[in-house]
Amino acid sequence: MTDTPYNRRYNFSAGPACLPLPVLEQAQRDLICLPECGASVLEISHRSATFKGILASARTRLRRLLGISDEYDVFFMQGGSRLQFSMVPMNLLPENGYADYIDTGSWSAKAIVECKRVGGVNIIGSSKDSLYSYIPKDLIQSGKSSYLHITSNNTIYGTQFKEYPLVNNDKCFLVADMSSDILSKPIDVSKFGLIYAGAQKNMGPAGVTLVIIRSDLVEINHRDIPTMMKYSTHVSKDSMFNTPPVFSVCVVNETLKWIKSIGGLHQMKTINESKASLLYDEIDRNTLFKSPVNVEDRSTMNVPFIFYDNDLKDEEFLKFCEKRNLRTLKGHRSVGGFRASIYNAMPEAGVEALIAAMQEYEHINS
Repeated sequence: MTDTPYNRRYNFSAGPACLPLPVLEQAQRDLICLPECGASVLEISHRSATFKGILASARTRLRRLLGISDEYDVFFMQGGSRLQFSMVPMNLLPENGYADYIDTGSWSAKAIVECKRVGGVNIIGSSKDSLYSYIPKDLIQSGKSSYLHITSNNTIYGTQFKEYPLVNNDKCFLVADMSSDILSKPIDVSKFGLIYAGAQKNMGPAGVTLVIIRSDLVEINHRDIPTMMKYSTHVSKDSMFNTPPVFSVCVVNETLKWIKSIGGLHQMKTINESKASLLYDEIDRNTLFKSPVNVEDRSTMNVPFIFYDNDLKDEEFLKFCEKRNLRTLKGHRSVGGFRASIYNAMPEAGVEALIAAMQEYEHINS
């Protein structure tokens, strides 16, 4: 068994994912009592000065970490990426208009389905032909679309955009679902019209969604849609059109403090690339395992791997890992094999423990 604080196991879950230990310890204290108001974080009003201060702090920290200019609005809401799959076209796609989408996996495919309910979709690139093992490079943009949508990192198949595509007309803008790699590295927000991300990978617990939108897009009104579905509603109501997920936002704020404390996003990128390199090097070296992903498109967040030999049983290796304090390594049900999600909060020691288990299993089966 691996020695870990509080006897915690190394959690390689794709999401909700592990959180930094200092953040969990602060959340534990806040669950009992927030010193400034004498009540649990679960008990405070979202209209209280305490929560308004936390909300403002989280937004300010995000702006500083990501370098978000005043030309963008930043707000929190609920519903996850699935709600954004609908909100994006409902708000930003004109009647009888088209949007370009790049199909890189299950989540982009779901976004495409929802956009088709609202308007036209041009799939300008897809890696479905090879079980989403690469990021399409030869894109054929229509030149008439309102926006280009990408999923920046693919949790199931383990691919990631290393460079973001450029739009080919002045009226088009880039939209990104960054749920599984937001805050893992610096990004140039000015390249995007809209970014959305669920919190449950790198920002905090499930239940809150981040939206970053260029301010000139907020008031676009192409069709009559429910008030709750309008971006302008959530901007004008300062993330409080309905009761926000108070606890989740508080944990996001603590996570942002933690990222800043370790050196910000440039240092976060260095740490994540180091962890990923260690694990990919072992997968490529180990005689039992292989990566199904194109080398240049491998994700630094989600690392799928499979056995070379079909006679080896996935369940046996998973049990072997469980005994060594390594949990949630089972690959997604649609692809099988194994998947190590090594988000920001996964310590390098966790990756090293997994590598040791892989090497031990190789020795046993050689």
